[in-house]
Amino acid sequence: MSEIEPFRAITISRLAHELKAQGRSVIHMEFGQPSTGAPPAAIAEAHRVLDADSMGYWESAPLKARIARLYQDRYGVTISPDQLLLTNGASPALVLALSSRFEPGDRIAMARPGYVAYRNTVKALKMVPVEIGCGPEEHYQLTAAALEALEPPPSGVIIASPANPTGSIIPPEELAAIVAVCVTRGIVIVSDEIYHGLSYSGRTPSVLEFAPEAFVINSFSKYWSMAGWRLGWLLVPPDHIERARAFIGNLFLTPPSLSQHAGLVAMDQTDVLEGHIQTYARNRDRMLAALPELGLKSIAPPDGAFYIWADIGHLTDDSVAFCEQLLRDTGVATAPGVDFDPVDGHRFMRFSFAVSTPEIEEALRRITPWFAARSA
Repeated sequence: MSEIEPFRAITISRLAHELKAQGRSVIHMEFGQPSTGAPPAAIAEAHRVLDADSMGYWESAPLKARIARLYQDRYGVTISPDQLLLTNGASPALVLALSSRFEPGDRIAMARPGYVAYRNTVKALKMVPVEIGCGPEEHYQLTAAALEALEPPPSGVIIASPANPTGSIIPPEELAAIVAVCVTRGIVIVSDEIYHGLSYSGRTPSVLEFAPEAFVINSFSKYWSMAGWRLGWLLVPPDHIERARAFIGNLFLTPPSLSQHAGLVAMDQTDVLEGHIQTYARNRDRMLAALPELGLKSIAPPDGAFYIWADIGHLTDDSVAFCEQLLRDTGVATAPGVDFDPVDGHRFMRFSFAVSTPEIEEALRRITPWFAARSA
């Protein structure tokens, strides 16, 4: 367990809250969480339920049916509501997928850079992360060729499209090629689709369009703007439902009943949710225009999600100290790259643009002279 590294963005966030408590103005761009909050109709439903339902351990059949319809509407994929296990967000869904499908010692491939919890959750479950370096040449994403070259083949692979921290999306033809390699080599796919719905370059395909036997993770935290409600799901292949149910019953029980009631309503608040995406798109465009003027010219393509992954190697070889000093000097909190890439992340940082557009403008106003002083 000593190999589990800390999530350093949490350390940055803790410092940000300390500064805020001291009266400092802080702009939070360190976490991937929308600043908008749940749709108003979902909040209203939560108020209604609080007065009308004593609640308890519960798995909402209407919510599962609505999620199943989402797969039909969004991807043209038919699934059974029985394949859906409701979880306390995406993190337990990841633990559930890994623990119920793999064994200690199994090798699990993943992209580097990638979400910090992939590597550390695999380690915590006594499995072996196999990180594959993915740079600009690979669009910061896993490729079929990279998986084909792994010897011996891993037991599983975690794919994420759109990805954290880069926002890059795997093109449909490459995703189909990845699936083909996995089928041939017996590699189990775990697909994290938590950022689906947040795309700036067209539709993002689900792995289920190519691999109906994949495990799929999703959550209400991003597109539905309900991070604090702790509600997500794991879609399980039919042959593995009973084993996964046994695990979830012992490890996690059920997500909050209140969140399930609110989540069901949130799923139909399309106008509100698409309005959020318009805000993210404006923020993305503003950041992409401004950051090169600060000397940050090597940026991953943010096809989706709400992140900018920027190379700061010309300014520092210690992204943790860099982000901490930026926060102390300007009140703008960001995430150090070493969370997402333990090899090269010391020279990268991640901005989240899931805040309001005025906050983006204020953040740029604050950090522009700060970067200019270091580039001189």
